[in-house]
Amino acid sequence: MPLKQKLKHASLSTRFRGFLPVVVDVETSGLNPATDALLEIAVVPLALNKQGVLFPLNTEAYHIEPFQGAHFDPESLALTGIDPGHPFRYAIPEQQALHNIFITINHLLEEFSCQRAVLVGHNAWFDLAFIQAAIKRCQLRAVPFHSFTSLDTATLSAVALGETVLARALRAAKIPFDINQAHSAIYDAEKTAALFCHIVNQWV
Repeated sequence: MPLKQKLKHASLSTRFRGFLPVVVDVETSGLNPATDALLEIAVVPLALNKQGVLFPLNTEAYHIEPFQGAHFDPESLALTGIDPGHPFRYAIPEQQALHNIFITINHLLEEFSCQRAVLVGHNAWFDLAFIQAAIKRCQLRAVPFHSFTSLDTATLSAVALGETVLARALRAAKIPFDINQAHSAIYDAEKTAALFCHIVNQWV
């Protein structure tokens, strides 16, 4: 049976070798996960419909309080437009945000009979590194994400669309992108999810 026909009838528990794909985007106070803070996180779990087409589920997102002693890079804050101390951010501690997200993902792992979650991101290594640093700071257990495997839409876009920049890859895929909304964790995660689904569904 050809690969495409096999994939068309696969369940989510077998489509990605037992992994549940979860799109993640983080906004941070800098580029160093050991010293710089998580400021925003958004996750978009993915699912398959009966036709084997991948689609996004509901987005879960939080503004996050910087951990004590975190470094703030002025260039990074200028890029994101985030004021970490703004009272109307309604930020919560990173431990609480990750705990809530992990509960959601663990429920989905059980629902879809998947073994682990795999982080999907645009330059996924960046998001995974910041999440792992936060996990270490918070001493969290029962972490649903694979510790090193990730699915990178920058790499996939280079192969499928000839582009590595998110905005250009979305344009090539004919997915609308508003540059004025970029560098928001929710917006970037949802656009990355749309891009990943577009690429994966070419194989169905």
